[in-house]
Amino acid sequence: MVQKELVQIGEIAKLAGVNIQTLRYYERRNILRPSSKKASGFRLYSKDAVKTVKFIKRAQELGFKLDEIKEFINLRAPSVGRCNQVLKRASEKLGDVQEKINQLKSIEKTLKKLISNCRQNKTSQQLIEGQQEAKWGQLERQIL
Repeated sequence: MVQKELVQIGEIAKLAGVNIQTLRYYERRNILRPSSKKASGFRLYSKDAVKTVKFIKRAQELGFKLDEIKEFINLRAPSVGRCNQVLKRASEKLGDVQEKINQLKSIEKTLKKLISNCRQNKTSQQLIEGQQEAKWGQLERQIL
């Protein structure tokens, strides 16, 4: 039996491009587990931990929360049932992302109109006179 090379937490952090505290946080959240610990308390990881950490960071960039990422990691074993669960979660996240995109497009449209009005020196005078209060209320609702 070939034993995997185990490395300390600092080496994993360096290879994955994160700090040690990030790895400890993932441990506390039960997302990342050391392969073993030395009697001295040093955590030892297989080099596969680097792939896991990079997966976590990439999934966060895509908008997944740590609880969702943990679920994906737990579903790693290949099977049709697990793939269906990942498909379901990814589809739900896609719906969330599409909704956010629509909200951002609406905000973008309002901001472009505001910028255009300001460039034509319309908005500032209208705002002073209180005639644009409704439009500002709409903008605030979209932003908040």
